[in-house]
Amino acid sequence: MAQANTSQVLSNRAQDVSNATAANLMWDILSDIWCPSTNPGGYVNVGVAENGLMHDELLKYINTKLELPAKYLTYNDGGGGSTRLRSAVSQFLNRHLHPVKPLEADQLVITNGVSSAIGHVSWAFADPGEGILLGRPYYGTFIPDLSQRPQSTVVPVNFEDVDPLGPKAVEKYEKALLEFQQSTGQRVKALMLCHPHNPLGRCYPRDVIIELMKLCQKYQIHLISDEIYALSVWDNTIDQHPPPVKFESALSIDPNGIIDPRLVHALWGMSKDFGANGIRLGVIISQHNIDFHNALKGISLYSYPSGISDHLTALILEDSQFTESYIQQNQKKLSDLYAYTATYVKNHGIEYATGCNAAFFLWVNLGKKYRELHPELSEDEEIGEKVMSQLLKHRVFLASGALFGSEKSGWFRIVFSQPRDILEEALKRILAALQD
Repeated sequence: MAQANTSQVLSNRAQDVSNATAANLMWDILSDIWCPSTNPGGYVNVGVAENGLMHDELLKYINTKLELPAKYLTYNDGGGGSTRLRSAVSQFLNRHLHPVKPLEADQLVITNGVSSAIGHVSWAFADPGEGILLGRPYYGTFIPDLSQRPQSTVVPVNFEDVDPLGPKAVEKYEKALLEFQQSTGQRVKALMLCHPHNPLGRCYPRDVIIELMKLCQKYQIHLISDEIYALSVWDNTIDQHPPPVKFESALSIDPNGIIDPRLVHALWGMSKDFGANGIRLGVIISQHNIDFHNALKGISLYSYPSGISDHLTALILEDSQFTESYIQQNQKKLSDLYAYTATYVKNHGIEYATGCNAAFFLWVNLGKKYRELHPELSEDEEIGEKVMSQLLKHRVFLASGALFGSEKSGWFRIVFSQPRDILEEALKRILAALQD
């Protein structure tokens, strides 16, 4: 029997995703990771936002504590997470996010990762075609998370020479909102923040969050604060401009007189602060919107967390002595590795975005350095693609600024939350790629 044409057996949306997946190198890279002894020809991966610095400590804890009760082999308390887990998460986040009003278990919905949580808020707040504001540069996977299944429209916000996390950025959000609504006839329904910021590695100042809340109130749109890096905040010991800002959760701001509290929501998860992407556990926090919670109950089946992840996460977060020690050690390691990486690129004349104090990222201008080393290049040549091809040739993977909506070509994100030997090998290959 003749094989059917793909266009006849897939929907248009599935075919679009199939085409995009075929062009995505990341899955090939993850299956061919460098190891000096077993796979010396593999890729050195400093492009995926994972934190492997504390795996030994976390595994030691898990492997001595985990004993799974039988109820976690059942549907337990439903698709939004067990009562025990939601209580553990709320108590843990009360200690660390300092919400104005303490979190309660019924104000949380647990999902199988924060990507599912992002998809849920997009689905719940915006109809197909309606807009969600997202400042540039942004975490690249926000785009499919917000739009692929919910079919909302991501509205990128351009800042030009304005600090994306500064007070003047608020005007840019409003401009993007008005232009989208006037040009499409569709409404903007939400504003998405990554706080702390991926890929810039900084925290939004409290006064800027307040002004963004006022903007959301003015247009009656939701503020979604993705705080997945909330506890991965550390001391910057080598560069102080712009001055590093301490992390303050959107939930720690009293909405009275600023914004309808039904419009304020936060996200968190185990992937980054606990270096546990594979646990696949995220949290949606909404303290004042019962209709939103009722809607999430209706779709929680599609993001049901594993019973093992549910039990394991509760076990970890209930142990405050362990989590306090873990967080402090992790923050110290992140601080040290940021200093090492930033010093390395600075000593080799590579521009980077300074003033970081959060997450795992150094935002570097490899395109500028490449042009300096290769003056024969035409100014019209797309420098980001040229550098990316050089990096892959040298078997090192970084995330390109093009995937993050960077307003300027040539910027890349280095993930420095790596064991020292991997980071050293990656930086050596990056330098070789630029010099080649």
